[in-house]
Amino acid sequence: MFEYDLGRGSGDSKSVLLSDVVSGSAVGLRGRLWQLSASELRAAAVSASAEILRLEAVRVAVVDELSMRPDDQLIASRGVGAWLAANTMLQVRDGKKIAALGAALRPFPAVTARFDVGDCSFEHAVLIVAFCESPPKGMPEEALPRCIDLLLAAASGVEATTTKVRNVIATLERVFESDEIPPAEDIDRNELRIASTLNGRVVVRGDFDALTGEMLLSALSNLTMPTPAADGTPDSRSAAKRTADGFTELIRRYLDCEKTGVDGGQRPHVNVHINARDLAEHRDCAATPTDGGGVAVPDLDVGHMPWLGPLSVSQTRLLGCDCFLSTVLLDDHGAPLDAKPGKRLVSAEQRVALIARDKGCAFPGCTCVPAWTDAHHIRHWANGGPTVMNNLVLLCRSHHRLMHRKSGFVGKWVIRIGVDNKPWFIPPPSIDPQRHPRPANTTFKT
Repeated sequence: MFEYDLGRGSGDSKSVLLSDVVSGSAVGLRGRLWQLSASELRAAAVSASAEILRLEAVRVAVVDELSMRPDDQLIASRGVGAWLAANTMLQVRDGKKIAALGAALRPFPAVTARFDVGDCSFEHAVLIVAFCESPPKGMPEEALPRCIDLLLAAASGVEATTTKVRNVIATLERVFESDEIPPAEDIDRNELRIASTLNGRVVVRGDFDALTGEMLLSALSNLTMPTPAADGTPDSRSAAKRTADGFTELIRRYLDCEKTGVDGGQRPHVNVHINARDLAEHRDCAATPTDGGGVAVPDLDVGHMPWLGPLSVSQTRLLGCDCFLSTVLLDDHGAPLDAKPGKRLVSAEQRVALIARDKGCAFPGCTCVPAWTDAHHIRHWANGGPTVMNNLVLLCRSHHRLMHRKSGFVGKWVIRIGVDNKPWFIPPPSIDPQRHPRPANTTFKT
């Protein structure tokens, strides 16, 4: 047991046991913790964690006993879980989970005993009793005690993880296979819901069998790894943001693939419709100040997607840099008069040449590979910019968006083709007041 002096250097000789740190209040504790050594801090953290497990087991036991002796207060609260939430800082769903675990533990004394001594966490106990309540159809009743031992072994000790417990459950479900398909392999349960929100975003919720999930995780693995910057700065994106970026790239690669099948007579792709005049007249900022100090909104249309509707002109121009362009001539009432054959703005030959010149994303310091880049028109083709090498540059989607969407916010980067026939990048004054041109990134080798 560690012991330390709270008043070292202050004349107070009161000696306090380390256990008092765990059992006492946290009020004012932060101002005294500096007096503890690193080993004492580690011991306090471990002791506090063990105390939390102990109190969790006490709460489950007390709440379960209450549920078996309901009084007027519990009845008025519609159950002990709701009563607990109403009298603590817990949410109702958490109170109900505590009550449910207490009831579920009653028929399984081995699990209860391990949980009560703090050798099994709340979450792991929930997983184990759920397995015990609904064992595999092919498992004989006499095999349950041995299965419980295996699950408790995976759930006990500091090395226990939820992944280990779930792996044991999955293994047992396959060991005792029956004629029924195990839930993890039942593709009939697969669901994917995609819905647009009021602000034009999209919410995706899915539930898939293990094999589909494995394919998805395998496909996303390389696309979601943290990617440090060129100077070694760690990737600042959260895991959820990296997964979202990887999923976006996965879809993009699929749509670029020749084996995507046919949808409505065409390969699946993103369709965006926009008036040619609106695309050409696009301004960096749609709302511009008027002479009277107000804000004038120009009479411009927006892009339109068949599935999700409106798309900003800025994003439409971004997509329009490297796209398959189809032209439809409309009359004054919007009825089509003629349609010209579609054409690829940036040809395959031009893309090969761009890769040879830019080696990937050309933005200074970026190491994005060529396969993840767009061909950006330095002067947009809708404004008369030609689709030629001296008006094109390869940019990853992040830096491509920077060129189209960030002007007027942190300042606009400018791209110029130098006398060396390579792109140069001029930073905004907020980054370099002198705006010294920076050469394209050529450090990444294909």
